[in-house]
Amino acid sequence: MITYLYWFAVILIAALLCWGVSRFVNYRYGILTALVVILIGWGAFYFKYEQMFVKNYGGVMTISVPDGQIHLSSTWKEDHLWIENYDPKSNVCYFSEYSKGHMLQGQVTIKNCNPALPGKF
Repeated sequence: MITYLYWFAVILIAALLCWGVSRFVNYRYGILTALVVILIGWGAFYFKYEQMFVKNYGGVMTISVPDGQIHLSSTWKEDHLWIENYDPKSNVCYFSEYSKGHMLQGQVTIKNCNPALPGKF
């Protein structure tokens, strides 16, 4: 919910600035101002607020499990999300990090993992 409120606020601020600058200066500068506000809002969300909103305030975030892998678990370490997936073909577990802005993504590989999956015994 907080994610939607954030984007509503960013779009509202951009629209109000566009209207104000267009009315008192020039419509081209108004559109440029709105685009700059949207770009700054997107950058702030992607690089700063996305995982903070999800972890602390119930925001919205989507991550897909790679094809052929089975999702085992996920955990937060500070503001970074760690996902554990298992690849049954190669018998390897992958811990993948999703950090703010997806800039510092790490991955730990565990060979011969053999997790206790239901129906595997």
